[in-house]
Amino acid sequence: MIGVLGGTFDPVHFGHLRPALEVHESLGLDELRFVPSRVPPHRESPEVPADHRLAMVERAIAGVPGFVADARELSRPGPSFTVDTLRELREEIGAERPLLLVMGMDAFAGLDSWHRWREIPRLAHVVATQRPGIEPATDSPCMALAEVADSVAALQGAPSGRVCFQPVTQLDISGTAIRECLRSGRSPRFLLPGSVLHYIAEHRLYRDAAAPSE
Repeated sequence: MIGVLGGTFDPVHFGHLRPALEVHESLGLDELRFVPSRVPPHRESPEVPADHRLAMVERAIAGVPGFVADARELSRPGPSFTVDTLRELREEIGAERPLLLVMGMDAFAGLDSWHRWREIPRLAHVVATQRPGIEPATDSPCMALAEVADSVAALQGAPSGRVCFQPVTQLDISGTAIRECLRSGRSPRFLLPGSVLHYIAEHRLYRDAAAPSE
């Protein structure tokens, strides 16, 4: 099974990485692809260029078995629509291999605001990560288009069309907070990998002064 985790990754941090690892291990994925968006349709444009955000992802996941950086959205013109990425991947891996789109519960609840969202369950399973104390968004419009998978075997048994609510560890970390930390001259150490912090310092991202070193 192949998982897809999209985002701006501006910058990538442990709030992305730890849940991703838990999803990868719990569902027994062959790969989990980190797909940085070039032009996110649902939020403001990233602060740093695409090549930097891809490089930070590559450094963050280096050496992690099954984690892959996927740059396909960075070279595609126009908004970075997830449905286009899933369609490309489906063509590459074939019609029978399970493909899983991983997202947070908030995104899952608002999936009907996404471009051509009804096509998504036909292309992939949807994995909604569930943090402690957060109830599954069972009223999401996606629920009318997909059945709930109650086991890994249920995901393995079909290429798409199922919803999985996957518990993950809650890490209240945001790219916004990290960027504000850097701009104010404070250290974001322990919020993101040291390799990413070093890259930010080397390229003087997010502020005029160099970022704090490890």
